Amino acid sequence: MSVDFAKVRVVAFTAVAILLAGVTGAIVVHWSGAVAQAPANNPNAAQAQTAAVTGPCNGKPAKLYRNPMGAPDTSPVPKKDSMGMDYIPVCEDEGEAPATVKLSLYKVQRLGVRTAEAQERTLNRMVRAFASVQFDERKQFVVAPKFGGWIEKLLVNATGDVVARGQTLFEVYSPELNVLQQEYLLARNMQGPQGVADNRLRNLDYPPAAFEKLRRGETPRVIAIPSPASGTVIDKMAIEGMRFQAGDTLFRIVDTSTMWVMAEIYEQDLGYVKVGDTVKVTVNAWPDRSFPGQVTFIYPTVGKESRTAKLRVEVPNPDGALRADMAATVLIESPLAPAVTVPDSAVIDSGMRQVVLVERGEGRYEPRPVKLGARVPGYVQVVEGLKPGEKVVTSATFLIDAESNLRAALGAFSAGEQK
Repeated sequence: MSVDFAKVRVVAFTAVAILLAGVTGAIVVHWSGAVAQAPANNPNAAQAQTAAVTGPCNGKPAKLYRNPMGAPDTSPVPKKDSMGMDYIPVCEDEGEAPATVKLSLYKVQRLGVRTAEAQERTLNRMVRAFASVQFDERKQFVVAPKFGGWIEKLLVNATGDVVARGQTLFEVYSPELNVLQQEYLLARNMQGPQGVADNRLRNLDYPPAAFEKLRRGETPRVIAIPSPASGTVIDKMAIEGMRFQAGDTLFRIVDTSTMWVMAEIYEQDLGYVKVGDTVKVTVNAWPDRSFPGQVTFIYPTVGKESRTAKLRVEVPNPDGALRADMAATVLIESPLAPAVTVPDSAVIDSGMRQVVLVERGEGRYEPRPVKLGARVPGYVQVVEGLKPGEKVVTSATFLIDAESNLRAALGAFSAGEQK
């Protein structure tokens, strides 16, 4: 029996065509059903299905999608903003910030990256200023008799002599006092000891020792004038034998047991200094010795040209080591309120921008803007931007920051091209 091979081939091709048509129809029906099930009026859902198939992160799904205009709005699925712009996918290795840098372990070791933990500390701000030593204005005295006369004998006759309170400075002959002494003796017999003459003598600062003699009936020709306070004679105008009028200054005496140190601090340091702060004073004469003092007054003005404020420091001077007009240096230790602090090497400060690099783990470093507070040697306060316990980079900061800026610039450029 002969077989017609031409007919057999026609029958085979027909069967294959029927089979392919059936499969294709099933696929078309399934696709049509899927389209019917998807909401036709939800473009975000369709975009999400497309992104799930393609995978924007090298075939992998995105971690999240962020607003293309930089607003703090994210979405777990692709979407559009109010202007119709697509949200930008953030891949798993990009972290939370688009400028985050990811380094390999080898590169971290080669750059010598070191980190430190942000901690809450109580710091002390040290304010250093130049100053000069001056006499205590409240312990300066003048000897200016309220009567006229002649200096009969001068007992303290040199500037710089140290005198004690009540010590006789000079003896004076005064006709005015001699007349009042006679009136006092006459009035005492008639009016008693508390007469008019007694008051006139007291008003002229008649010395108490001379009063004792007068009450005993004695009328001394010369009167001994005592020192009003203990201290050092810094001015002496009195000369033995000279005549003086009432109110003439004959001596100036200063008590040097306490000295004033007048310091000038910069205007930006005023907020760290207050009355009552402890001060260490050093002078060139004794560089290995410090004199403890205390801030007692801050003057209410600031120099227009120097932009400095004056403050007064009281320093005990029992041995007289401090002398007027000495040049001095003051060091004021001012405690600050507890705050989050980091090493000063962790801050990248360009004047307008202060940034720290926060370690995110697995070689990732996030540049984070911060607001700084007070600075002390070795540390700086972070008022905003960091929490205690977060780790910041303290070395190789500029290299990582440069790479972060380059990454952010490239990311913005790529986003612009996509738009």
